[in-house]
Amino acid sequence: MTDWIIQTISELGYLGIFLVMLAESIFPPIPSELIIPFAGFAAANGDLDFLGVLAAATIGAVTGMLPWYFAGRLFGLERVRLLADRFGRFMAMNADEIDVAVAWFGRFGPIIVLFGRLIPLIRTLISIPAGLSRMPLPVFLIASGTGALVWNLFLTSAGFLLHEHYEIIEVVLDPLSYLVLALVVLVYLYRVFTWKPARKPA
Repeated sequence: MTDWIIQTISELGYLGIFLVMLAESIFPPIPSELIIPFAGFAAANGDLDFLGVLAAATIGAVTGMLPWYFAGRLFGLERVRLLADRFGRFMAMNADEIDVAVAWFGRFGPIIVLFGRLIPLIRTLISIPAGLSRMPLPVFLIASGTGALVWNLFLTSAGFLLHEHYEIIEVVLDPLSYLVLALVVLVYLYRVFTWKPARKPA
């Protein structure tokens, strides 16, 4: 995957950064920790402009989040509640808990989206509840764009400063991705085993 990312950015420049970050936002297994530091390294060499890298990466990331946002919005909260009534244990939430989560998202959604963009794996998944809660699109774009900009600024600066040793970023951040994944799995399993229906069956 690393060779493909480097080749795409080397051959297509800013368009390559946009396309790879677009794919990264849609498919979480493609890590931005590999993409942006190399682009920062290319900027340090004078092959790309620092601000151009930052703009292409951020626009690509935000564009890639939109399919998940619209998927959540089109699927709708009521369908999710119906599924929770029937298959709640596998969803690890019942209908009442979904209502509580949506209420919290309604109050603090922009903050959740912003900080969610800084966490591996979560940065893709966070777009779904944003759509389910029908967060206004401009608010979603601003919050997710701000989070993506902060994350990309960190990675681009790191690649720029480390030069040819930009791979260190992946070595440092890759374990964090696995840690987040492990925590998500553990929380899910805990919720599955402690799940209770929202109401007693008639």
